[in-house]
Amino acid sequence: MSTVTVDTSRLGPPLVALVGNPNCGKTALFNLLTGSRQKVANYAGVTVERKEGRLQLPSGRRVALLDLPGTYSLAPHSPDEQVTCDVLAGRFDGERRPDLVLAVVDATRLARQLRLVLGLMRMGLPVVVALNMTDLARARGHVVDADALSAALGVPVVSTVAVRADGARALLERLDLPAPAPVAAGTRGGDALADDHRRVRDILRQLGLDSLQAHAFSDRADRVLLHPVAGPVLLLALLFVVFQAVFAWAEAPMGWIESATAAAGDALGALLPPGLLRSLLVDGLVAGLGGVLVFLPQIVILFFFILVLEESGYLPRAAFLLDRLMGGVGLSGRSFIPLLSSFACAIPGIMATRTIQNPRDRWVTIMIAPLMTCSARLPVYALLIGAFVPARSVAGGLELQGLVLFALYAAGIVSAIAVAWLVKRFGTRDRRQTLMMELPDYHWPSLRNVAIGLWQRVLIFLRRVGGVILALTVLLWFLASFPAPPAGATGPAIEYSFAGMLGHLLLPLFEPLGFNWQIAVALVPGMAAREVVVSALGTVYALSATADDTAQALAPLIAAQWSLPTALSLLAWFVFAPQCLSTLATVRRETGGWRAPLLMAGYLFGLAWLAAFITYRIAQACCP
Repeated sequence: MSTVTVDTSRLGPPLVALVGNPNCGKTALFNLLTGSRQKVANYAGVTVERKEGRLQLPSGRRVALLDLPGTYSLAPHSPDEQVTCDVLAGRFDGERRPDLVLAVVDATRLARQLRLVLGLMRMGLPVVVALNMTDLARARGHVVDADALSAALGVPVVSTVAVRADGARALLERLDLPAPAPVAAGTRGGDALADDHRRVRDILRQLGLDSLQAHAFSDRADRVLLHPVAGPVLLLALLFVVFQAVFAWAEAPMGWIESATAAAGDALGALLPPGLLRSLLVDGLVAGLGGVLVFLPQIVILFFFILVLEESGYLPRAAFLLDRLMGGVGLSGRSFIPLLSSFACAIPGIMATRTIQNPRDRWVTIMIAPLMTCSARLPVYALLIGAFVPARSVAGGLELQGLVLFALYAAGIVSAIAVAWLVKRFGTRDRRQTLMMELPDYHWPSLRNVAIGLWQRVLIFLRRVGGVILALTVLLWFLASFPAPPAGATGPAIEYSFAGMLGHLLLPLFEPLGFNWQIAVALVPGMAAREVVVSALGTVYALSATADDTAQALAPLIAAQWSLPTALSLLAWFVFAPQCLSTLATVRRETGGWRAPLLMAGYLFGLAWLAAFITYRIAQACCP
């Protein structure tokens, strides 16, 4: 087999691109080879994620490893697949063409995946095949001869097991050798796919692998998990457990973060004299950082479950189960995962829409993701429910406060379905695309992959969200602190500040909803993050309570001063509340313009105002 030497002296280390079908173990192999030496960003000009790592070969030579988005073919159907094809063809601006393609294939599913290998060879690039999951194939009684497969394809083939610490040793040794010469594969032009299909069939027959059987355990499990009745019921039960864990498990670490933030603020405040600098650092930066970090445990816990379900092979099946339901409102099962992510925070949910192939489905999913009840609404819900809904049991022992909270979550879900249906009914008449995805076999999740995935998401959350919220927190601190109250002022200082002036200016807009000027003022910092509304109300009402017990002190006060219709109206407002600025900034980045975020802010504000107005009027009629 001939080889070719690539001159990369002026280009930095050689660039090796990992390419493969979704669920072939490509990312697991990338994590095994690079570990924590990874950089995650977006490709320039698009919203597709770019992952690059550094790899040191046994000889000491270094190479750059690029994990390209998964693709089923070289005829792209989604932004992810388009980026993969453009990078391989050398037509992506700012990205050099790879020096070597490492084609990762699942040894238990060779029929489909070898066709992609032949397509890569046809592009004229040096190709090395990583025959992954050979342990699973062997466990099913099928030994894939890597040397025989290499001879049949005409390119090097190396066996790997990406879930084992030493599962890529032979691959590292092969990468240390000169790159193989490009080998043309099959026919070019319109007959290429048919030619690939025939060639793959001949190769499998030659190797005695043309009768690979499906995974027996996966088949048995799918008879239950994909059952038309039992499947959705089990999925609903699983989601119930996930959300219970998100809120129950996060309570302790959230408390630790709040205590650490309070301690840091107290320590910093003790070191600095009273004045603007201490107020900026303690009330602005430290409090803002705590406001960002306090919800990180919920994000991590939710993504832990998502990664485990994805690694185990169940998540694609959940999308399959919900495809028919979502098809009724004009979406597909691929929208399930982004909407699920939005229950923790709309930002990762919106980012997760990148895998949706249909541009219309992706746009609609982005627009309805904020209607999922994110964790930032919980402090407001807890405050208002605790103050106005009595803690008593109804309907066979069910807690009334819990039922009200469930109703608020359900209202967001029903509203999202209604908006999607309206877009389908009155929007563009695009033909709905059939959901096509390969269901991987069930297997135990890799702790290494879960840990690396969680770490990457922590960094993304802190980098993309933390900076925006911190900047806005400082801005809102300024608005709430200046100008100082005039001499002889008797009201709280915030009433005379820019934020207070804005609250009075907005009062005519919110007064029909039963809101007073204090609520209008609290909604101003709520634009940065909804959970800030609780502390903002405490500031408006001139409480002397600390941050940890503001809600406890505030609840009886608003219960005495607000009417029940006002409280119910505010709850209805927060079901649809216009998105925080961080979410709108994310929508702008994901859609590439201001049209979508402005439309989102406008329609959510309209829904929130209308829902609050109707709720207030009905509550007034029922509870005068």
